[in-house]
Amino acid sequence: MSVLNILIVSVVAFATNLFLGRWRAGCRKFTVKWWLLIHASIPLIIPLRVWLDTPAVFIPLFIGLAVAGQFAGSKMAKT
Repeated sequence: MSVLNILIVSVVAFATNLFLGRWRAGCRKFTVKWWLLIHASIPLIIPLRVWLDTPAVFIPLFIGLAVAGQFAGSKMAKT
């Protein structure tokens, strides 16, 4: 287990969702585009996590950072 690998996945999860959350803020809720923007980072984060061999115990951290990125990104778009 490498702390650097966990940090890399964490930063990617947050930063990717920051961008996607900002984009999502301009969409109507519960549309296909809105749903896709919420889940668009999954095909990036899961393979990265597997490739860097991060332990499964950190998955809740990565999910939390993805949600925080979406939230922060949507707040950035509104200001």
